[in-house]
Amino acid sequence: MPVPWEALIPFGLLTSMFATAGTLLKTSKMAQNQGKPVRYNLDPWEEMMMDRDRRLTGHMRGQKSDPTPPEGFETSSAWYTQQVS
Repeated sequence: MPVPWEALIPFGLLTSMFATAGTLLKTSKMAQNQGKPVRYNLDPWEEMMMDRDRRLTGHMRGQKSDPTPPEGFETSSAWYTQQVS
């Protein structure tokens, strides 16, 4: 049975377009996460740590090696509801 060579051009185009779209999507998601892979299946603990990292560094994926928190970190919690004397 002969091979239909004219079908290889559309097959190559479709394959390359899917590969390009997937690569661009992955690159975009990694750029939004500061070069780190995307997180899936997050539990409440990971969401809490991501919120803490966002309050410390300004980005959900950012982390600091400096032990001192920035100004206003004590009062930027979602649980902060009233003034403590």
